[in-house]
Amino acid sequence: MFETTRAFSSFAVPDTEEAQRFYGETLGVRTEVYDEANGILALHLAEGRDVMLYRKPDFTPATYTVLNFEVDDIDAAAEGLSERGVEFERYDGFDQDEQGIARGPGPSIAWFKDPAGNILSVLAQP
Repeated sequence: MFETTRAFSSFAVPDTEEAQRFYGETLGVRTEVYDEANGILALHLAEGRDVMLYRKPDFTPATYTVLNFEVDDIDAAAEGLSERGVEFERYDGFDQDEQGIARGPGPSIAWFKDPAGNILSVLAQP
């Protein structure tokens, strides 16, 4: 039914201006205020994929990864993010190196949070 329908993901933040600074300046994602009155921000990702962020006054951060950024070189990506002030999360059950990267079966991955506390990741396929 929806195989040819354009679809997009969305998630909440308490402050779209702060989100725009983080995603635009820190992560280098092209952002656009989609609806200022209602606090809706568009993230324009690679290959024409958009993600909508919306302001939610009673916001609670997601406890799972809401957005993954796939990269070719996870070491360079982690280093670049660290240089921009991003701190990586550490989780029990994952063997993470000094950069915070979990390596093993499947993709190499490092998790971090946006200013709202939503979990994001940078990952590289094996």
